[in-house]
Amino acid sequence: MRKYSWNSFKDLFFRNPAAVDQDPHVDDGDENTERGNWASKKEYILSTIGYAVGLGNIWRFPYLAYKNGGGAFLIPYFVMLVVAGIPLFFLESAFGQFCSQGPINIWRSVPILQGVGVAMVMVTIIVSIYYNVIIAYSLYYMFASFQSPLPWSSCLSWADSNCSNTPIDLFWFSFLVYCNVSGVLVANLTQENSTCPSSNMITVPVQSPSEQYWDHVALQRSSGLDETGPVVWHLALCLLLSSMIVAAALIRGIKSSGKVVYFTATFPYVVILILLIRGVTLEGARDGIEFYIGSQSNLTKLTEAQVWKDAATQTFYSLSIGWGGVMTLASYNNFHNNVFKDAFVVTLTNAGTSVLAGFAIFSILGHMAHIYKMPVGEVVKEGFGLAFIAYPDALSKLPISPLWSILFFFMLLTVGLDSQFAGIEVITTCLLDSFPKIFKSKRALLTITTSSILYLLGLPCVTRAGIYWVTLIDQFAASWVLLCLVLLEIIGVCYIYGGNRFIKDIEMMIGKKSFTFWLWWRACWFFICPCVIVVILIWSLMTFTPPSYGGVPFPVWGLVLGWCIAVFMLLWVPVIAVYKFIRAEGSPWKRLKSLCSPAEEWHPYLDIHRGERYSQDRCRLRMSLRTKPEVNVNIISSSWL
Repeated sequence: MRKYSWNSFKDLFFRNPAAVDQDPHVDDGDENTERGNWASKKEYILSTIGYAVGLGNIWRFPYLAYKNGGGAFLIPYFVMLVVAGIPLFFLESAFGQFCSQGPINIWRSVPILQGVGVAMVMVTIIVSIYYNVIIAYSLYYMFASFQSPLPWSSCLSWADSNCSNTPIDLFWFSFLVYCNVSGVLVANLTQENSTCPSSNMITVPVQSPSEQYWDHVALQRSSGLDETGPVVWHLALCLLLSSMIVAAALIRGIKSSGKVVYFTATFPYVVILILLIRGVTLEGARDGIEFYIGSQSNLTKLTEAQVWKDAATQTFYSLSIGWGGVMTLASYNNFHNNVFKDAFVVTLTNAGTSVLAGFAIFSILGHMAHIYKMPVGEVVKEGFGLAFIAYPDALSKLPISPLWSILFFFMLLTVGLDSQFAGIEVITTCLLDSFPKIFKSKRALLTITTSSILYLLGLPCVTRAGIYWVTLIDQFAASWVLLCLVLLEIIGVCYIYGGNRFIKDIEMMIGKKSFTFWLWWRACWFFICPCVIVVILIWSLMTFTPPSYGGVPFPVWGLVLGWCIAVFMLLWVPVIAVYKFIRAEGSPWKRLKSLCSPAEEWHPYLDIHRGERYSQDRCRLRMSLRTKPEVNVNIISSSWL
C-alpha cells in the first residue's frame, strides 16, 4: 500500500503546477496519461450504477407502481426502458467515451450547442445543493436511530396535542376524513347507525409520532417559505459532515472514488435484501406485496396516458439522463471499452433495483397497515413522506427497531452519496477540461473548494424553511428542464452532427457492426426518443400545477423565483449560441454552417485512436474547406501527395 508523508500530503494541495508533469490522480498504467482512466472496469460499472441508482429508486418507483396499477405499471416502465432509457444511456455513454471530455467540451462536435453542456452543469450544480441536504437528513436520522426506543416511536415532550400513539385514533381519523369527503354510507359500522359520523366530529388532524418528529424535531419546519427562521444547527452539522465525506471520497478524482464505490454501490443491495427477508416474515406483509405488485394489479390502467407518462419520466430520471454525469463517468474509460454492453448492464441493474426495493418497502408497509388496521393505501406516501415518516414509523414497530432503522438510513446515505459523487465529478471534470493548466495539479484543492461552496449554498436549505426550498428547487430544476436538454442533445447528435457519423464513431471504439444491428438504434435515436420526449414535455407543461409541501402553497414570489431558476439554466443555450455566432467569421450562412460542423478539436483524445478519419491532416483539411474555400485546391492536392 502506498504511504504518504507530510511532505507528499502538502505537495498534493500546494505543489507548483510548473514543476508537475503529471496530474496526481493519473497512474503510470493509464491509457490516457493526461486525464487518467478507471483503475478497472468494475470501478466504472459500480460508479455508474451508483450514480444511476438514487433515492428515486427507493421512494419514487414504489409509489408510482402503487399509484398506476401495481404490477401493471411494470409493462409501460420496461417498454419505456427499452425504447428510450437504454438508447439514450447508450448514446450519452458512447458520446463521452469517444472524445474523453466532460459535458461542455463534448460539444466541440456541434459548437452552436455548447450551451447545452453548460446548462447540464448548471443543473448538476443546483441539484447537488439540495441533494446534499437530503443526504444530511439521512445522516441525522441514522444518528438519531442509535437510541432505544426510537425517538419517533411515541409522543414525547416535543409533540403537541395533535400527536397520538394509538393506532386506532389514526384509523378513526382516516375513516372520518373519508366519510366527510365522500358522504357515503358505511354499512355495518354499528347496529344502531350505519352512516358516517357528521363532519363536525372532525376537530383537529391526528398525527403519528413519526410525522410530528419529522416536522417539529428534524426539520423544525416553519409555516411557509416566507418564514425562513434560523439555521437548524443539527442539520447544518450533518450537511457539513456530508460535504466532508464527498470531498474525501473525491480527493484524487476517480482514483479514490472508484475505491469507495466498492462499498457504497454494493452495500444498499445488502440492506435491501435484509429488509426484504425481515419484511416478508412479518404479519400483513403479504397484503403490502399484493398491493404493490400482486393480485390487486389493475391492467385497465394501461389505457390511461398518465401511466405511460409516469413510466417514461421515471425512466429518464432514475437513469440520470441529461445531467452530464453519464458522459463524465464514461469519459474516463479506455477508448475501446465495450460501452454497448455496459449500457445494458447499468440500465437493467437500475430497473431491477427499483423493483426489488419496492418489495422491501411494501412488505414492511403492509405490516404497518396491519398494525394500524387501515388499508395499505392509507399508509403509502411519496418522497419525503415515505422515507422519513411512513417507513421510520413502520420500523419503530419492529423488534430491535434501532438496528433496522440504522440499516435503512445508512442505505439511504450510501445511495445518496454515490449520486453526489458523480455530481461533484461533473463540475470538477468540466473545470479541469476547460482550464487544464490552472487546475491540473490542484485537483484536491479544486474538489475541496467545490464541496465547500456547495455547502455554503446549501445552508438556506437547512433553515426552518429549508424543506420548502428543497421542494421548490426539485420541482423547477430537476423536471422538464432536463427533458428540454435531452431533446436538444438528440437533435444535436443525430440531426446536426449526424447519426450515421456518430455510428461510425462508435464503431471505431467497439468494432464494425451490421446494418441490422444499427437499425433499432437508428429508429430510437431519430424517431422514437424525440417523440416520447416531446409528448412528455408538452404534457408536463400543460398539466403543471404550482408546487406545495405539506399542504402549504408557495408564495407568488417563490414561484417566480422557481421559474427564474429554470429559465436561468436554459438561457445558456441561446446566449452561448449567439455569442459564438457573433465571434465567427464570414457571412451569416457560413457562420451558421461553421458552428454546426465539428470543431478542429473534436476527435478522440489520443492520437493512436484517431485513425484516418480524425488524422491531423484531415482535420486541417476540414477546417480549411469550411473557412477558406479559395485555397481548397492547393490543400487537397498537397494532402493527396
